[in-house]
Amino acid sequence: MKGRRLMAMLLAAVLPAGLASGAPPACTDSAYRQFDFWLGEWQVFKPDGTVAGINVITRRYDGCVLHERYTTARGYAGESLNTYDAARQRWHQTWVDNGGTLLLLEGGLRGGRMILEGAAGAGSTAVRHRITWTPNADGTVRQLWESTDAAGAWTVAFDGRYRRVRR
Repeated sequence: MKGRRLMAMLLAAVLPAGLASGAPPACTDSAYRQFDFWLGEWQVFKPDGTVAGINVITRRYDGCVLHERYTTARGYAGESLNTYDAARQRWHQTWVDNGGTLLLLEGGLRGGRMILEGAAGAGSTAVRHRITWTPNADGTVRQLWESTDAAGAWTVAFDGRYRRVRR
C-alpha cells in the first residue's frame, strides 16, 4: 500500500496536471481538428496519373497527434508526427524517412488549406520547404510540396493527389 501511494505521488509530481488527475485530454479544442480532412488511408497519384505511393494518416495520443506513414513501391518510406501547438497557435510537423531526412515544418490553416513551412540544412545549403494540403470538393486532397532552388526561387518538388482508399 505504501508503494502505491508513493507511485501516485511521483506520477502526480511529473505528469501534467490534467493527466495526473485523470481529466480529459487537452486536445479537444476545434483547432486540433483543422487537419482532420487528411485522416484516412490514401492512394497518392502524380499529375500524370501514375501511383506515387500509399499514405496512411491516423489520429494518436488521445487525438493530440496525427501520425502519417508513407510508402512507395520502390522502397521509399517515411513518417511524420503532426500536432497543434496551442501555446503558439501553430501546427507543427516532424518528418523523417529511410533516406535520413529530417524536416521540421510549422504553419497553419489558411483559406481552407493547411500550409506548413520550414528549412532543412544550414547556412548557404539551407533549403526552404513549403507544403500545402488542399481538400477538394470531390473528397480528394492535393499536396503541393515546393522547395527553393540554389537561387532561392520556389520550385515544385512534388504534386500529388490523394484518393481515399478507406476512412
